[in-house]
Amino acid sequence: MTRVALDSNILVYLAGVSRTAEDEGKIARVRGLVGRLSRSSNLVAPAQTLGELFVVLRRSGIDPVQARKILLAFADAFGTAASETSTMLSATDLVVDHKLQFWDALIVTAAADAGCTLLLSEDMQHGFVARGLTIVNPLAAAVHPKLAALIEG
Repeated sequence: MTRVALDSNILVYLAGVSRTAEDEGKIARVRGLVGRLSRSSNLVAPAQTLGELFVVLRRSGIDPVQARKILLAFADAFGTAASETSTMLSATDLVVDHKLQFWDALIVTAAADAGCTLLLSEDMQHGFVARGLTIVNPLAAAVHPKLAALIEG
């Protein structure tokens, strides 16, 4: 079964955090997509994305106890991908070789180490491939062929 990683912005929409008027539509799209993907894929939340989600939830006014409950629910619902020393070192390679931001590179590397072939992210470089992992913006106007194969298949 295909493994698909979820970036923090996707988790934020999944949690229902709305910061702008257009976020409501994104929340609905992401929830529908994750529902469809959960039937055809193993979903993974890298530890870094869970940490970033916690920060966003707190900044959105959610108390720490409730934010922690949301984090635990997502960690329970999805597989997780830890960041080890080797993950961090591989992330620095992506920074040097491809000019990625370090925290994004850490997410990419952790997802690749966890055997994911797709990383769903609204704000990373759509179509970028590293270590067998393709970054796909699930909110893009045109559905990436790799994502389409999973949701249509």
